[in-house]
Amino acid sequence: MDERDLELKRRINASAVKLFNRKGFKFTMDDIATDLSISKKTIYTIFNNKDEMFLSVIDETFSKIKEEEDKIYHDDSLDIVTKIYKILGAMPDGYAEFDIGKIYQLEGKYPQLFAQVAERLETGWEKTIDLLERGMAEGKIKQIPIPIIKAMFEASLEQFFKRDILKKTQISYTDALNAVVDIIMNGIVVSE
Repeated sequence: MDERDLELKRRINASAVKLFNRKGFKFTMDDIATDLSISKKTIYTIFNNKDEMFLSVIDETFSKIKEEEDKIYHDDSLDIVTKIYKILGAMPDGYAEFDIGKIYQLEGKYPQLFAQVAERLETGWEKTIDLLERGMAEGKIKQIPIPIIKAMFEASLEQFFKRDILKKTQISYTDALNAVVDIIMNGIVVSE
């Protein structure tokens, strides 16, 4: 893919995110074409179908999250606890508005896409695990089995995707993610 096609792909993905936030998965390729003032035929030079396009959006979103995690991991100005907070709640610039909580709509109609989201959530934990291990070794966080922390975190996020809890409660994905990170890091007891 040449640079022009890559730029078009980014524009299509950005439009898909915007339309997904508004309409859920019910947006059409015509909607994207209208939003970008291009022909639908032009979109099909990049993507064969809507599923392929949405898979690209998912991959791009999680790749950007991993890039943000890398920045946090290598930021020597942050202490270990701050790094753990930030890496668990990593959302790259420009993606905070992506209503990832609507992903639950995919499970029934688009199980392949939903499976891709679940797989991306369950992988790429190496840097987070390293930070947790270092935090425990330094005595900065409690000695809790890392598989338990990972399972709690993944299960919380999966529930956002599998149920429409965020929609029902009018809580944004970003706010919900921050609450999960806060509960994992601090529990629910008020400090005295």
